Amino acid sequence: MRIRFSKRGDLRFVGHHDLARIVERLFRRAGVRPAYSRGFHPKPRFNFPSALALGIEGVNEVLEVELAEAMTGEELAARLAARTIPGLVFRSIEPLPPSAPPARVKRAVYCLEVPAERQAALQARLREITSAASFPIHRPAKGKTFELREWVEESALDGGVLRMSLRVDPQGSLHPREVLAALGLEDLEAQGIPLVRADVELSS
Repeated sequence: MRIRFSKRGDLRFVGHHDLARIVERLFRRAGVRPAYSRGFHPKPRFNFPSALALGIEGVNEVLEVELAEAMTGEELAARLAARTIPGLVFRSIEPLPPSAPPARVKRAVYCLEVPAERQAALQARLREITSAASFPIHRPAKGKTFELREWVEESALDGGVLRMSLRVDPQGSLHPREVLAALGLEDLEAQGIPLVRADVELSS
């Protein structure tokens, strides 16, 4: 099953590994048995194609699970909804054929509300980046450099909300907080404005 879910509110302060444990317990409470891997330390067959960083809300996240018993998407949705916790909402469930390959993320869309007094400076910064021949982002600790314009496919301020679409590569991608730092907005999360991952787009 491919499940689309939301992780909102205070649940954004729960890390990825803790979220995985929450989902595993939720399945047990709902009476749904996932299939397990083989070996000395069997693990339930859950697949989160893209872990959500601590502190970021997710609107349309992806979870794939292989079940140990036949079940319709409607039945699974009803069982999970009856046992879920605040902030965790299961939006849709799509049955997949057994031969389906694991989901791979190609793009992630992030949104951030920008205070009115910061919007003019942001617009100027966006124009500066767009007109620059190159805009490198350095990671000194790992000795890596990313060209911002190669990874940010879209960035625009609309109705006071910054919306940016970032290309995703399993070998390593630009982090949305690195983009916020380049735009001079890295302090907004500390002021209580949450960064939101609005969508996770999968490769066809």
